[in-house]
Amino acid sequence: YALEGLTQLFKTVEMVRTSLNPQLKILGVLLTMYDKRNKLANEIVAEVKKNFPGHVFETIIPRSVSLAEAPGFGKTILQFDERSKGAQAYKQLAEEVLRIS
Repeated sequence: YALEGLTQLFKTVEMVRTSLNPQLKILGVLLTMYDKRNKLANEIVAEVKKNFPGHVFETIIPRSVSLAEAPGFGKTILQFDERSKGAQAYKQLAEEVLRIS
């Protein structure tokens, strides 16, 4: 279902761009809650990259207990557990966004 939703989102953005805001663009698609041990997760990554070439961030945010717990403590992941895989992934994403912006 996620791929169908993503396809619909791209169509909606195109409609808005055409009728309301010609400068609107999608910076990228961010894959989250990724578990490399899960075969389905790997298949989804491959499908998204195949169906949306050039629109998928290289950074993939992993599934992480720290990421799930941080909001419950009212903290960002960097405040909660800066050394966690999730925090490192979000740092990597920030660097990637800065490079392409």
